[in-house]
Amino acid sequence: MAALGILESDLEETFVRSGGHGGQNVNKVSTCVMILHRPTGTQVKCQTTRHQALNRQLAREQLVAKIEAARRAVELARREEVERLRRQKRGRSRGAKERILRDKSHNAARKARRRGGRSGADD
Repeated sequence: MAALGILESDLEETFVRSGGHGGQNVNKVSTCVMILHRPTGTQVKCQTTRHQALNRQLAREQLVAKIEAARRAVELARREEVERLRRQKRGRSRGAKERILRDKSHNAARKARRRGGRSGADD
C-alpha cells in the first residue's frame, strides 16, 4: 500500500454480516469487510472467509490491485493518446505522396475527358 501512496487514514472500513455458507456464525458475526478508499472512491467488499481478520487482509489486497489496475489503465490511455497524436503529425512517406498525386492527376484527366477536353479556365 505504501508503494502506491495509499494511506491507512484514507481508508474507511465497515463490517457487515456475511451471507451464504457458514451456518450460525454467519448470522451472529459481522465478518464481511467493506473498504472505501476516499480519494479515488474505489470500494471493495470481501466475504471470502468466515474470519474477519483474514477478510480484512484480503480486502486490502483486492483494493490495492483495483487501484493499481485503474492507474495502469489511465497511464495506458495517456500513452495511446500521445502515440496517436505522434502518428497524426507524422508526414506522409514518399510512396504515399506519389500515390496521392498520381490519383489526383488521374481524376483530373477523367474530368477533362468528361468536359470534352475543355479546361475549366475558359468557362
